Amino acid sequence: MNILFFLTPKSEVAFIYEDYTLRQTLEKMEYHKYSSIPILTREGKYVGTITEGDLLWTLKDNFQEKTLDFKTMEDMPIKKIKRRKDNDPVSIEANIEDLISKARNQNFVPVIDDHKTFIGIIKRKEIIEYCYDKIHKRVDIKG
Repeated sequence: MNILFFLTPKSEVAFIYEDYTLRQTLEKMEYHKYSSIPILTREGKYVGTITEGDLLWTLKDNFQEKTLDFKTMEDMPIKKIKRRKDNDPVSIEANIEDLISKARNQNFVPVIDDHKTFIGIIKRKEIIEYCYDKIHKRVDIKG
């Protein structure tokens, strides 16, 4: 099976650029109700993933004694925020086993082309729903 069957294309995925600020990132994640979001270069290359946890630890570690306001958040570039773990991407040429291996530990798997350009994501939920439907179709046929 071709992994592109599961692909949500870049045009339908919210992402941030690596030159975004903490405030821009928080606002985008809140608007889309994401708990993590891909980070791209302006050239479209996949850089990594920022999570709510990364942002919360940054706020805790950097603003304990300072006043946190919008101005402070606008001055903090997202690339200076320590990321706990990036979602590992798969190549557009990856097989289903590689995809499932990565999806076991990630909410989504970024998909990149041969030039490391981000082309979209595959959501773990989509893979699980596909498997669930396949199992139920087999049960219906047998039962």
